[in-house]
Parts: sequence; C-alpha cells; structure tokens
Amino acid sequence: MGGDLATARAALAAAAAHTEDLLAILPDPPERSTAQRAAAAEAVDATRTLREAFLRTHVDAVHDELTAGRTLHLRLAELADAAAEAFPGLVPTAAQLAGERARTQAGKEGHEIDQGLFFSHLLRSPTAGAHLVEAMLRPTPRALELLPLFTATGRADLGSVQLERTGAVARLTMCGHDRLNAEDNQQIDDMETAVDLALLDPEVEVCLLRGGEMTHPRYRGRRVFSAGINLKALHGGGISLVDFLLRRELGYIHKILRGLLVGDGAGWRPATVEKPWVAAVDGFAIGGGAQLLLVFDHVLAAADSYLSLPAAKEGIVPGASNFRLTRAAGPRLARQVILGGRRVHAHEPQAALFVDEVHESDELDLAIERSLERLRGQAVVANRRMLNLAEEPVDAFRLYMAEFALQQALRLYSADVIHKVGRFTAEQDRRQG
Repeated sequence: MGGDLATARAALAAAAAHTEDLLAILPDPPERSTAQRAAAAEAVDATRTLREAFLRTHVDAVHDELTAGRTLHLRLAELADAAAEAFPGLVPTAAQLAGERARTQAGKEGHEIDQGLFFSHLLRSPTAGAHLVEAMLRPTPRALELLPLFTATGRADLGSVQLERTGAVARLTMCGHDRLNAEDNQQIDDMETAVDLALLDPEVEVCLLRGGEMTHPRYRGRRVFSAGINLKALHGGGISLVDFLLRRELGYIHKILRGLLVGDGAGWRPATVEKPWVAAVDGFAIGGGAQLLLVFDHVLAAADSYLSLPAAKEGIVPGASNFRLTRAAGPRLARQVILGGRRVHAHEPQAALFVDEVHESDELDLAIERSLERLRGQAVVANRRMLNLAEEPVDAFRLYMAEFALQQALRLYSADVIHKVGRFTAEQDRRQG
C-alpha cells in the first residue's frame, strides 16, 4: 500500500471496518456454513493483504509514531495496544481480543494472526526490531515493585514460581504442582518476574532453575521439570500469542541468555546485568521445558529423566528451538527431535548434546551444588557473554523471531492444531473423570 501514511492509514481503517461489519452479521465461526466460511475467509484475506502492504511500506513510520521516535520503550502488549488505538484496523482492539478470550480456540476469528503479521514486520526492521528487542530486555514493572521486599527477605512467592536466595544463589522453583509445570500466560509472567528479580539482586551471583514436587496423581511427591505448553489452556483459548508465545521468547528466555538491560547505553559501562544459569531436570523436560535448556550455561539431569520437543504432535513451532537446537545437537538429531518427535533419554549417549551431567536422583542435589559453586568464578560472566554473542548474534535472533511471529500465529489457528488440542483435552478429562 503506497502513498503517504495518512492516506494509507485511512484506507486500511475503512477496509478493516468493512470486514468486521461482515463478520458481525455471520454466525460464530463453528456454526458457519461452507459458503459463509468462504465469504469470511475471502474478506479477511483481502484485508490482511492490505495490512501486509501497509506494513511493508510504513512499518518504521508506524513504530516511530508509537514510540515517539524510539524514546518510549514499549513492550509487546503495550505496542499492540498503542497500534490498535493509533492505527485502526492494523491490529485487533482490546475489545476484540477480550471477545476472543471468551471463546475456545476453535471458536475464535483468528485476530491474533494480525498481531503476528504486525510483529513480524516490526522485528524484521533493523531499527524498529532492535528497539523492540531491547525494550523486552528491560525489567518489568512488577519486578521493580517487588524488588525491595525480595532484596530484604530473599524470598518471593510469585504464584507458579517460588524464588529464594540462599547465600549467593537465586533458586527459582517452578511449582505448577497439579499440572506438571505446564506453562500458561500466568506462568510466563511469573517466570519473567522471577528472572528479573534474580538478575537485579546484587547479592545473587548464580541462578538455578528446577521443578518442584508435584501433587498431580501420576507424579505425586516427585519433582518434575516441565511438561511444556498447557494444551488444555490452549484448547480453551487461554494461550496468547503476545503474552505467552512471543513474550516467552523475547522476555524471560532471552533475558536468561542475554541479561537484563538496566542502563540507557549512554555511558561506557555495559548496560546489561548478566549472571550464569544452571538448570536441573527431574522427570522430564517436554516442549518448552526442553527449549529452556538451550540457553542455560550448565544443565544437569536425573538418570531416569528424558527430553522431547513434540512439535509434530502439538502442531506448533517449538519456540526458538529450531534456531538453537541445530547448533547444539546437529541437523540430523534436531530433525529427529523436532520433526519426528524423538525422545532423548538422559542415559543415551546423545543426551550429552543437551545436558552436561547425568546423575542418579539421590546424587543430583550434591551435583547441583558443585556446579553452582563452579560458576561463581569472577570471569564467568564476561566469558559467557562473549560465548553467547559468538553463538547467537542478536540480529540473527531478531530475524528468526520475525518469521516465528507470523508462523506461530498461523499455526495457532490451523485446523490440525485445533483438532489435536481438543482431542488431548477430551482425553485428559476422561482420565481425570
């Protein structure tokens, strides 16, 4: 969509309003006839084509307006809200998203795909994308509010994550006791808050992430690392593209890897606070749990544990694993794990590509403490920074995330994913019933 920004903005707003008027007179998506579905798809696709052309031409101007010339450091959700208000029809409004959240995944219109398109273009821009990546590395308001109490007491109960400082170690314990630490929107918020607090606390030198003891009937009293994405929440429409799938990668996981941006870059000292991270796997690290391990400095696993990335089964893209796993495990094993759903057990030789140490469960605690002590060396932080810069340049990550934003949005609303998560939820309800 060429021409000046004002003309293009008005044209997009008019086209989007026309499409919304059409959708409003149709039945809800699951009740539409074949002809009605075709009419809706045609209108949505035509408007989406206009959005694509608009963003291709004007993305930097849009971003500059939303961020006051890149002086405001807006996070993902803030940018989406600002864009909905300033550029009608570009991304869904708060009211549209609220209406979507009240529906199951199968009953939604798929407005989040337009958010994926928006963030895909933003991240692909060297200027807008770099600014967004940096904004997401800043501390969250929730963490800044909780920081004085945490530094004074060394404890923070964040709901699905418990944070405790013992000596110079920040211990993050995932405690989704009844759902095997399966992640949802709330756990993403809790994890980012915990990571921020651990990085901001000047007394902390090294950080540990581990799963807590479960109350789930099949694993009661046993530690579990993570079952990945909460598929029941996904079926129910409770997994957000912005607040979960994008925030997770650009937020707390990237902060673990890259550090927390606490300065403005104006001085000569580094603007980030970085610390070494250790992960300990009990039981299993499935999906998002396995993704996490790829950014940790040292990973330990119980001998009876396993890792998997069941992307083919779930039908979605496993975060940044496609970007990082080939580097860690090589292309052949990466394809076996991501495309074929192969499990890697801790006792297999290939597990050495994912974890640094494997121990019997009764020996794991002592091994964790030894690894934490080793990573307290004074030169560890500087060297991990240089290793991470060499292995994963920021711009390479940004460009991966640009494509991920759109591809993951499309997968969320694909027929196979909706069918699979619905079938999974029905099976889970049957077992619990």
